Amino acid sequence: MTTKAQKMGMDELEAKVLEGMKRANRKLVETAAANDESLIIGDKDGSFKAVPAKELLKTLPAK
Repeated sequence: MTTKAQKMGMDELEAKVLEGMKRANRKLVETAAANDESLIIGDKDGSFKAVPAKELLKTLPAK
């Protein structure tokens, strides 16, 4: 059985993990853009393509 405290703890953990992933993703794209590199991205259909990191950086939400 999950208590309210455990549920809140899991919600906090989930939020922190997601925030960390967002930060890591942005750092990866910024570093690649600074080096004029491309990144491979996939879509929901399973297709993938190389995208210049500078273009990808434009699509990311602001910090």
